[in-house]
Amino acid sequence: MGWESHRDIERLLHLYAKYVDGAQWEELGRLFTHAEVQTSSGGDVVRGAEAVIAQWSSFNKVHTDGTLRTRHLLTNVVIDIDESAGTATAESYFMSFQATDRIPLQPIVGGRYRDRFRRIDGVWSFVERFIQVDQLGDLSDNLNVVLEARS
Repeated sequence: MGWESHRDIERLLHLYAKYVDGAQWEELGRLFTHAEVQTSSGGDVVRGAEAVIAQWSSFNKVHTDGTLRTRHLLTNVVIDIDESAGTATAESYFMSFQATDRIPLQPIVGGRYRDRFRRIDGVWSFVERFIQVDQLGDLSDNLNVVLEARS
Protein backbone atom coordinates (compact mmCIF):
# COMPACT_ATOMS: atom_id res chain seq x y z
CA MET A 1 0.00 0.00 0.00
CA GLY A 2 1.29 3.46 -0.85
CA TRP A 3 1.47 5.65 2.24
CA GLU A 4 1.04 8.74 0.10
CA SER A 5 -2.31 7.46 -1.15
CA HIS A 6 -3.30 6.50 2.39
CA ARG A 7 -2.53 10.04 3.63
CA ASP A 8 -4.40 11.62 0.70
CA ILE A 9 -7.52 9.57 1.42
CA GLU A 10 -7.30 10.18 5.16
CA ARG A 11 -7.05 13.91 4.40
CA LEU A 12 -10.32 13.73 2.44
CA LEU A 13 -12.01 12.08 5.42
CA HIS A 14 -10.83 14.81 7.77
CA LEU A 15 -11.62 17.66 5.36
CA TYR A 16 -15.24 16.49 5.33
CA ALA A 17 -15.44 16.95 9.12
CA LYS A 18 -13.71 20.33 8.96
CA TYR A 19 -15.99 21.66 6.23
CA VAL A 20 -19.20 20.45 7.88
CA ASP A 21 -18.24 21.86 11.29
CA GLY A 22 -17.31 25.19 9.67
CA ALA A 23 -20.41 25.34 7.44
CA GLN A 24 -18.04 25.65 4.48
CA TRP A 25 -20.56 24.39 1.96
CA GLU A 26 -18.69 25.27 -1.25
CA GLU A 27 -15.57 23.44 -0.06
CA LEU A 28 -17.70 20.51 1.10
CA GLY A 29 -19.38 20.34 -2.29
CA ARG A 30 -16.03 20.21 -4.09
CA LEU A 31 -15.17 17.03 -2.12
CA PHE A 32 -18.18 15.35 -3.76
CA THR A 33 -17.84 16.64 -7.33
CA HIS A 34 -17.58 13.06 -8.63
CA ALA A 35 -19.59 11.38 -5.89
CA GLU A 36 -22.94 10.39 -4.53
CA VAL A 37 -23.93 10.52 -0.87
CA GLN A 38 -26.68 8.64 0.93
CA THR A 39 -27.68 8.38 4.58
CA SER A 40 -29.43 5.64 6.48
CA SER A 41 -31.95 8.19 7.76
CA GLY A 42 -33.17 9.19 4.30
CA GLY A 43 -33.48 7.26 1.09
CA ASP A 44 -32.44 10.01 -1.31
CA VAL A 45 -29.09 9.78 -3.05
CA VAL A 46 -27.41 13.17 -3.47
CA ARG A 47 -25.12 13.40 -6.53
CA GLY A 48 -22.43 15.97 -7.20
CA ALA A 49 -21.18 19.19 -5.68
CA GLU A 50 -24.25 21.38 -6.20
CA ALA A 51 -26.65 18.83 -4.73
CA VAL A 52 -24.43 18.31 -1.66
CA ILE A 53 -24.15 22.08 -1.15
CA ALA A 54 -27.91 22.49 -1.43
CA GLN A 55 -28.75 19.67 0.96
CA TRP A 56 -26.15 20.36 3.66
CA SER A 57 -26.84 24.12 3.65
CA SER A 58 -30.60 23.62 3.95
CA PHE A 59 -30.51 20.82 6.55
CA ASN A 60 -28.01 22.38 8.99
CA LYS A 61 -28.46 25.33 11.36
CA VAL A 62 -25.63 27.85 11.02
CA HIS A 63 -25.07 29.86 14.19
CA THR A 64 -24.10 33.52 14.56
CA ASP A 65 -20.39 32.62 14.46
CA GLY A 66 -20.90 31.13 10.97
CA THR A 67 -20.40 27.51 12.09
CA LEU A 68 -22.56 24.62 13.25
CA ARG A 69 -20.90 24.85 16.69
CA THR A 70 -19.99 21.17 16.27
CA ARG A 71 -16.88 19.01 16.31
CA HIS A 72 -16.91 15.83 14.26
CA LEU A 73 -14.48 13.22 15.53
CA LEU A 74 -13.40 10.38 13.26
CA THR A 75 -12.06 7.10 14.69
CA ASN A 76 -11.42 3.45 13.84
CA VAL A 77 -10.43 4.38 10.29
CA VAL A 78 -9.72 1.42 8.01
CA ILE A 79 -8.53 2.25 4.49
CA ASP A 80 -7.97 -0.36 1.77
CA ILE A 81 -6.27 0.76 -1.43
CA ASP A 82 -5.83 -0.92 -4.79
CA GLU A 83 -3.07 1.22 -6.28
CA SER A 84 -3.04 -0.50 -9.66
CA ALA A 85 -6.81 -0.05 -10.12
CA GLY A 86 -6.78 3.46 -8.67
CA THR A 87 -9.60 2.61 -6.26
CA ALA A 88 -9.98 2.53 -2.49
CA THR A 89 -12.50 1.99 0.27
CA ALA A 90 -12.67 3.30 3.82
CA GLU A 91 -14.78 2.60 6.86
CA SER A 92 -14.77 4.74 9.99
CA TYR A 93 -16.78 5.72 13.03
CA PHE A 94 -17.86 9.28 13.70
CA MET A 95 -19.21 11.16 16.69
CA SER A 96 -20.31 14.76 16.54
CA PHE A 97 -20.38 16.97 19.62
CA GLN A 98 -22.11 20.33 19.90
CA ALA A 99 -22.30 23.22 22.35
CA THR A 100 -24.41 26.32 21.74
CA ASP A 101 -25.68 29.25 23.77
CA ARG A 102 -28.74 27.13 24.54
CA ILE A 103 -27.33 23.63 25.08
CA PRO A 104 -24.18 22.44 26.89
CA LEU A 105 -21.45 20.40 25.24
CA GLN A 106 -22.83 16.97 24.39
CA PRO A 107 -22.69 14.23 21.77
CA ILE A 108 -25.47 14.73 19.23
CA VAL A 109 -24.95 12.06 16.57
CA GLY A 110 -22.79 9.01 16.06
CA GLY A 111 -22.42 6.41 13.38
CA ARG A 112 -20.30 5.03 10.58
CA TYR A 113 -19.05 6.21 7.21
CA ARG A 114 -18.55 3.76 4.35
CA ASP A 115 -16.65 5.41 1.51
CA ARG A 116 -15.37 4.57 -1.95
CA PHE A 117 -12.66 6.56 -3.72
CA ARG A 118 -11.17 6.66 -7.19
CA ARG A 119 -8.05 8.31 -8.50
CA ILE A 120 -9.26 10.82 -11.08
CA ASP A 121 -6.62 12.65 -13.13
CA GLY A 122 -4.03 11.55 -10.55
CA VAL A 123 -5.98 12.84 -7.54
CA TRP A 124 -7.94 10.75 -5.03
CA SER A 125 -11.63 11.69 -4.95
CA PHE A 126 -14.75 10.54 -3.18
CA VAL A 127 -17.05 8.56 -5.47
CA GLU A 128 -19.46 7.32 -2.81
CA ARG A 129 -20.26 8.02 0.84
CA PHE A 130 -22.83 6.15 2.90
CA ILE A 131 -23.59 7.69 6.29
CA GLN A 132 -24.97 5.17 8.76
CA VAL A 133 -26.60 7.04 11.66
CA ASP A 134 -26.58 4.77 14.73
CA GLN A 135 -27.01 7.09 17.71
CA LEU A 136 -28.89 10.34 18.14
CA GLY A 137 -28.86 12.99 20.83
CA ASP A 138 -30.39 16.47 21.01
CA LEU A 139 -30.27 17.79 17.42
CA SER A 140 -32.53 20.79 18.09
CA ASP A 141 -29.66 23.30 17.65
CA ASN A 142 -28.08 21.36 14.79
CA LEU A 143 -30.63 20.47 12.13
CA ASN A 144 -33.60 22.03 10.36
CA VAL A 145 -35.00 18.53 9.68
CA VAL A 146 -35.91 15.52 11.78
CA LEU A 147 -33.28 12.78 11.68
CA GLU A 148 -33.87 9.18 12.73
CA ALA A 149 -31.30 6.49 13.49
CA ARG A 150 -31.82 3.29 11.51
CA SER A 151 -30.06 -0.04 11.53
